[in-house]
Amino acid sequence: MLQTKRQIKESNIIEAAERIFSKLGYKNAKMDDIAAEAGITKVTLYSYMHSKENLYMSITYKALQLLNDEYYLTIDKYKTEPGIECVLALTHTFMDFCESNYLYSEVLLEYFSIIRSTSRGEDNTKLTEAMKDSISYMKLQDIHNLPFKLTIQEIERGIADGSIHSSLDPGIQTIIGWASIIGYVKVISASGRNTTPFLKIDPEIIKTHQIKSARRILEKGV
Repeated sequence: MLQTKRQIKESNIIEAAERIFSKLGYKNAKMDDIAAEAGITKVTLYSYMHSKENLYMSITYKALQLLNDEYYLTIDKYKTEPGIECVLALTHTFMDFCESNYLYSEVLLEYFSIIRSTSRGEDNTKLTEAMKDSISYMKLQDIHNLPFKLTIQEIERGIADGSIHSSLDPGIQTIIGWASIIGYVKVISASGRNTTPFLKIDPEIIKTHQIKSARRILEKGV
């Protein structure tokens, strides 16, 4: 499907904002900076994105869409493999995604923090007015549970085919698995590409250890 001129312009603005946020950080970035990076006036920028918060949510929505797409690709690739292999591959997919997209990992963690602090998005009294008016924030709520649902689906498949221990609760295990890699994501997000690895430990070693631990838990149920 061909994009409209407005969609192309919005995409260019979001990409410009990603470069500015990556360079200056969200708090330090100004709409003037983003407009200049996009090659448009600030008036034009505001006609597309009514606030910096809305722009930030647009990037978050894009990030989650891309992550969900990666999940679907992984599931399709492992659909003939035992469920446990797909679950572990999904864990690897999420970790790789965040490692390759530092800004995306930051905005996703920030978004899920907002969701937790607002009763899963239902209590909007803690949100700014700009956030409440953000269409992207509303759209995010439609898809933010998808990575969890897809993981639960594959754990259930693994239990059914015997590759995952039957004593495990798919929902609980999904949350535990998600929580177990948040620390890894925060470390690589904070470190960036050009920083010495945390405690001089190669992130790949941490990733490998977590995947092995996840396999042991899924197979043994402990």
